[in-house]
Amino acid sequence: MTISKRARYALMALMGVGLAFIYVPLSVVVINSFNSSRTFSWPPSSFTTEWWSKAISNTGVRKALSWSLAAGFSATLIALLLGTSLAFAVSRYNFFGKDIISLLVVLPISLPGVVTGIALSNAFNQEIGLSTGLLTIVIGHATFCIVVVYNNALARLRRMGTSLQEASMDLGANGITTFRLITLPNLASALLAGGLLAFGLSFDEIVVTTFTAGPGIETLPIWIYNNLFRPNQAPIVNVVAATLVVVSVIPIYLSQRLSQDSTSGGRF
Repeated sequence: MTISKRARYALMALMGVGLAFIYVPLSVVVINSFNSSRTFSWPPSSFTTEWWSKAISNTGVRKALSWSLAAGFSATLIALLLGTSLAFAVSRYNFFGKDIISLLVVLPISLPGVVTGIALSNAFNQEIGLSTGLLTIVIGHATFCIVVVYNNALARLRRMGTSLQEASMDLGANGITTFRLITLPNLASALLAGGLLAFGLSFDEIVVTTFTAGPGIETLPIWIYNNLFRPNQAPIVNVVAATLVVVSVIPIYLSQRLSQDSTSGGRF
């Protein structure tokens, strides 16, 4: 489709406004993490790396980081196992209610975090009688992490088809050997992309975590929220927020690169 030069410039301007709306606030947070001031002042009067060293040695930050990593890795592992299994079932077999199951799998990521958090909290505390803690955080995060793994695996399985697997089994390979040598290598990049995206979503999740975390458990986003307006904590909050931005952006970027269609010639 051919568009006029004026329309092209208008679209570029709108794209620039959209990108600025997203990334200028994030850039301010990163720059402020090097601000020598103890408050959220702008522009920075001078720059220092003092707050980064203090954040690294801060006990609360290190403990919050350990909680975030534990929850992120656990939720990602569950999402990889369940999301991949669901993708295989939906893509390879025909059964009653397949479309409904596919909808139910994808639905949690479209629900507001508050709704998911309240529903999980009521289920854990009133229906199941399960005490909130790391386990409930992992379950809560896995509800939406499964979606991204499922979508990635399902798209790759549909693109792969079944011809390679059928050829392998016609040549005498059993199901396990075919999966290990044919299916898994072709599916690996999609699973890695889904796992990276799932970890990124889990690592910076705060709404669901607020409803499912037990007493004394603070992930990094919750630590930021609880310390945002405490005296003399602003510089360290800026550092932790900047770290959270970087840690969240990197896996999402890698996931996007890995998810590119191999037929388009894109390579990671």
